Amino acid sequence: MNPEAPLYERDPEAWNMYLAEGNAKQARKRVGADVLIRDEQERILLVDPKYKPDWDLPGGMAEANESPAAAARREIKEELGFDLEIRRLLVVDWVPPHGPWDDSLMFIFDGGVLSKEQAARLQVVSDELAAHRFSPLEEVERLLRPYVLDRTRSALQALREGCGSYLVYGRRQESS
Repeated sequence: MNPEAPLYERDPEAWNMYLAEGNAKQARKRVGADVLIRDEQERILLVDPKYKPDWDLPGGMAEANESPAAAARREIKEELGFDLEIRRLLVVDWVPPHGPWDDSLMFIFDGGVLSKEQAARLQVVSDELAAHRFSPLEEVERLLRPYVLDRTRSALQALREGCGSYLVYGRRQESS
C-alpha cells in the first residue's frame, strides 16, 4: 500500500464512510427542469398547471437520483404525451428559500422547434395540467410569474448567443 496514495485508494471503507457522513449532513437541493419549446411561428409552449396560479414552461421537479435532463424528458412525456429529445442546457437558476420551500436549482433546456405535425400531437395527458398552448412573447410576458419570465428571457438570450447563463432568482450573474 502506498502511503502517498489518496485516501480512497488507501482505505476504500474509510472513504465510503466519509462520503456517507457528508451525504447525511450536507444540504440537499430541490431540482426542477423545464423545457423551452417553440413552434414554427416562434411561439413558446406554455402549460397551465392546476396547482399553480400562473402558466409555466413545461417540465417539473426531478425525482431522487434523476438527472435534470431526464426529469425534463419524463415530465414532457407524462404531462403532454410527447417523447421529446432534450437538447442543450440554456439556464441554471438558483432560487432562494421562499415561503415553505427551501432553495432550489432550476434548469431550462432547449426543446427545439416542433413542426406543425408534432405540435398537433401534443395533448394534456396528466391531471396536473388544465391546458397547454403556444404563445407569442407578448402573451408569455403576461402569463408567467416575474421570476419565471426573467428565467425564460435568459433562456431565449442563451439560444440567440449560443451560450448558457447562471441566474440568481431569475437575474443573470456577471462573472467577477
